[in-house]
Amino acid sequence: MNYHFITIEGNIGAGKTTLAHLLSRHFNARLILEEFADNPFLSKFYENPAQYAFPLELFFMAERYKQQKDFLHQKDLFQTLTISDYLFTKCLLFAKVNLPDDEFRLYQRLFEIIHQQMIQPDLLIYLHAPVNKLKENIRKRNRSYEQNIQDEYLFNIQQTYTHYIRQHNMKTLFIDASNADFLGNEKHFKAVVDALEHDYGEGQHYLSLP
Repeated sequence: MNYHFITIEGNIGAGKTTLAHLLSRHFNARLILEEFADNPFLSKFYENPAQYAFPLELFFMAERYKQQKDFLHQKDLFQTLTISDYLFTKCLLFAKVNLPDDEFRLYQRLFEIIHQQMIQPDLLIYLHAPVNKLKENIRKRNRSYEQNIQDEYLFNIQQTYTHYIRQHNMKTLFIDASNADFLGNEKHFKAVVDALEHDYGEGQHYLSLP
């Protein structure tokens, strides 16, 4: 496989972390997982978005920057592939949804300064699932602060992601995750592995699971 850095993205509850774990084990890859639980503003944000959105997004950006910068600049002779369950640009995408215009413009200026220093992935895997599937997964993982997420919020996140990817020249593998079960269905996981071993050209490519 010709990739050195693969990022998995998708909406809340799309299955990013599950797939990242499975792929890292299969390919003996280094794994970067978002440390969302360490954000002290997360539960407060879901209770009062207007008050806590800006510190929430600032904290996430600082932590993602530190984590990826430290991890990706460390060379490992035995693991040449790194897999992450988030794209650094998600900072900007979530901020666009969560922040009012004036705060977003300030946040965007900070993001652009930091983003220039980041290593970009060779391939983005985007898991696309309808809102009802996302809500089902959110219920199953049972994080208390996520249980009241509104459908409209998930839809806005989805739209922001897909618009960004289609407007930028990123090598992307879109996966229809409407019925994805990477843990329970070996065919679903194998289809992703087979796709990664294929040498895709630039642009967007699509994968439907069997």
